[in-house]
Amino acid sequence: MLHLRLITPPGTTDEVVRLIEKTVGTAHLVVLPGAARNPAGDVVLCDVAREAGDELLTSLRRLGLEETGSIAVETIDLSLSRRADKAEEEAPGEGVDAVLWQGLADATHEESTLSVTYLAFITLATMIAACGVVLDNAVLIVGAMAVGPEFGPLAGLSTALVQRHPRLALRSLTALLVGFAAAMAVTVGFTVLMDALGLFHRWQLDGKRPNTAFVYAPDAFSFIVAVLAGIAGTLSLTSAKSGALVGVAISVTTVPAAANAAVALAYGDTAQTIGSADQLLLNLLGIILAGTLTLLTQKRLWARQRERTSRTSRTEG
Repeated sequence: MLHLRLITPPGTTDEVVRLIEKTVGTAHLVVLPGAARNPAGDVVLCDVAREAGDELLTSLRRLGLEETGSIAVETIDLSLSRRADKAEEEAPGEGVDAVLWQGLADATHEESTLSVTYLAFITLATMIAACGVVLDNAVLIVGAMAVGPEFGPLAGLSTALVQRHPRLALRSLTALLVGFAAAMAVTVGFTVLMDALGLFHRWQLDGKRPNTAFVYAPDAFSFIVAVLAGIAGTLSLTSAKSGALVGVAISVTTVPAAANAAVALAYGDTAQTIGSADQLLLNLLGIILAGTLTLLTQKRLWARQRERTSRTSRTEG
């Protein structure tokens, strides 16, 4: 269930209440006249089944409520109410399959921002991965994958393509390109420093690396894994199962490939630099393609579910 807290101008409160009442899957409607001070207006509270949430939010936005008042949405972790159970039963589909498009756009917008924190995480992840490729240490590689924040802008780009949101697409692409460029540039300097200190050696990069050689040797499986990870990551975002993102993060070689390219560039190894860059681009392309197709499929399936529910309601009416 989702909990909605709305601030409505007095002149639109009745219309908002009627909209909530006619939306299948709502419960616990509360109206507090004149309770809001900034902005001034009435406060309307209600709960809605997740599978009916996107439809209600879309209708509220059509009323211009985000401009004249406020719409706040929270996830309810526990609701002990027969009315809430009935609302979830009445709502079409399953809550876990529902996509809150506005929530997804907001989440990916935040994750796709080119901030100091984002740059710090992707740079640290790339430097950790650099240690992993030089030492041929799979544990460090996995750790770097988990630290890397690059799935945020990748998901943001997929969402922007599906929602036709050019600003989000530009923001996501900027975070992706600038983030990796900055991280690789810093890692090149890090490699030079570590070599000067005698902690990194060229022979370590050129030697046999059974645990990490895959990061500069792209093949068909690289793309297949990236596609599967992109599907899993997108589903975890749209179904609010964020725990699955950790598994997605450590299944694709984006950060390790960028790190290997940076280390190889510092040592002048053109072959490994090109191979790593190909691996990086292949993985990024696979994730974006899979994420976009997954969102398009979800959008189409949910639209069909709504149509079936609407036809059933008209027939029963």
